[in-house]
Amino acid sequence: MGVVKKIAVAETNNLFLQLFRYCFVGGFAFIVDYGLLYFFAEFCSFHYLISASLSFVAGLLVNYLISTKWIFRRSKLSSKTAEFVIFAVIGVIGLFLTDVLMFLFTDVLKIHFMVSKLMAAAIVLLWNFIGRKYILFNK
Repeated sequence: MGVVKKIAVAETNNLFLQLFRYCFVGGFAFIVDYGLLYFFAEFCSFHYLISASLSFVAGLLVNYLISTKWIFRRSKLSSKTAEFVIFAVIGVIGLFLTDVLMFLFTDVLKIHFMVSKLMAAAIVLLWNFIGRKYILFNK
């Protein structure tokens, strides 16, 4: 098997390869999340925390669909519904962390909410990966 195929396609339990892939998936989901955050806050005039929560849901769905097809192909659970619920609960904890961090960065430290989102996302990415890898997808 070629190196590119092993890195990009083959099923793996290798932590570093999964984290590498997760960064790509998370990056794409983040683009969806970040773009919708901007859209909801700037064009719909929603409060930045409401916008962050709505955009998060879209990013969560994108992340779940791609992660379960490309990164974490084997779940501890046989039920896709239960798998998604646990995936979402881990994500909601990430959302809570994101909202708290965004509030602190934006309202306390007076950093623009879009920059706050970038900072919070970098921190929460680690929680989401570790939570999903070890709670849900580690057999």
